[in-house]
Amino acid sequence: MDNAATTPVKKEVLDSMIPYFKEFYGNPSSIYKKGREAKKALDESREKVAKILGASSREIYFTSGGSESDNWAIKGVAFGNKDKGNHIITTKIEHHAVLHTCEYLERNGFDVTYLDVDEYGMINLEDLKNAITDKTILISVIYANNEVGTIQPISEIGKIAKQNNIYFHTDAVQAIGNIEIDVEDLNIDLLSLSAHKLYGPKGVGALYIRKSVKLHPYIHGGAQERNRRAGTESIPNIVGLTKALEIAYENLESHNEKLILLRDKLIKNIMDNISHVKLNGHPEKRLPGNVNVSLKFIEGEALLLSLDMVGIAASSGSACTSGSLDPSHVLLAMGLPHEIAHGSLRLSLGDFNEEDEIDYVVENLKKIVDRLRAMSPLYDKLEEDK
Repeated sequence: MDNAATTPVKKEVLDSMIPYFKEFYGNPSSIYKKGREAKKALDESREKVAKILGASSREIYFTSGGSESDNWAIKGVAFGNKDKGNHIITTKIEHHAVLHTCEYLERNGFDVTYLDVDEYGMINLEDLKNAITDKTILISVIYANNEVGTIQPISEIGKIAKQNNIYFHTDAVQAIGNIEIDVEDLNIDLLSLSAHKLYGPKGVGALYIRKSVKLHPYIHGGAQERNRRAGTESIPNIVGLTKALEIAYENLESHNEKLILLRDKLIKNIMDNISHVKLNGHPEKRLPGNVNVSLKFIEGEALLLSLDMVGIAASSGSACTSGSLDPSHVLLAMGLPHEIAHGSLRLSLGDFNEEDEIDYVVENLKKIVDRLRAMSPLYDKLEEDK
C-alpha cells in the first residue's frame, strides 16, 4: 500500500531490459557494431519518451531519477540565467529535491519565494502572479503532490509563466503514468520524471528541457546527452523506463478506473469505520491511487510499525524523509497542527492491488487505531468528557 514510494518492475519491463545487459551491452558512444546497437536503442527510447510527452526527441535528457532531474532543472536555469535575474518561485509543499535545491541557491545569492497553499494543498494563482518580479527567472511547481496527491492547476501556471517570459518547471514524478501530459499544451519548459514510480527500474529518470531554455550543463566530462550530462548512458535502464512509460499510457484509462474505484472504497471504509479521521488533500483533484488521512490521537511511527507487523506497507509521507520524526512539511503548510500532522497515514494504490486488500487494510487499521488510542491519555480524556 505504498506505491508512491516505489513500484515493482513489471515483467514486460524486465524482459525488455535483459537483452541490453547480455547481448546488446555496448557503449553507445562506440562506433563499432556493439556501440551502434546500443545507440539505436538509446535513440529509439528518446523518440518514444518524447512522443508520450508531446516533445521532440532532442528535448529529452536521461538522468538517474527524479531528484537529479529536479536539481538539474532548477540549478541549471538559475546559473544559466543569472544575467537576467536571481528570483525563483516555488511552493511550500514541494518534494525535498526541489526545496533543498532552492535552499542551496538561497545560500548562493538567489532569492526564493515559497508560495502558501490552502487547506487542500492547492496554490492560489493570484499569489503566484503577485510574487512575480522583474528578476523572476523560474517558477517550479509540483504537478501532483507526493504526499497528499493534490493536482495543481498546471495549465494555468504555464500560461502565467509564458505571459511573463519566465521558465516553468514541474516535478511530475507522481503525475507521470497517472495523467495525460502534453508539454506544449501546458506551456511546460522543464519536466522531471522517474521510472520506479511507474513499474520501471530504479536509478533512471528523464528531464524534458524545451529547446529554447538556457541552462548550465549538469555533469561535466564526456559529450553524452548533447554535452549537458556526461557519463555513459545506462541503456538497460533507459529501455526499461521507456517500456514502463509505453505500458502506462497504453493502459491509462483502465489503470485510473481501477485505482479510483479502490481509492474511493478505501477512503469511505476508513471514514465509516474509524472515528476522528481527517482526509488530507483535495477531495476531487487528486491522484487516482492516493489516500492520505490524519488519525487523531495517534503517533505515525507506532502506526506504521503496527501495520508492518500485519503485512501492510504504508507511509506517513514522502519515502525520502521516512527516517525523520518531524511531521510532514506538506501537512504543516496546509494548516494542520503538529499533533494531528504526526498521525498522518499515506496509503497509495497501484496496479497490483486488489479489492479484497482494501477490506484487510481497514479491518487491521481499525484494530491498530483502537489499540493505540487505548494507550493515549488525550483520547482517554476525550472519552471521559463525552
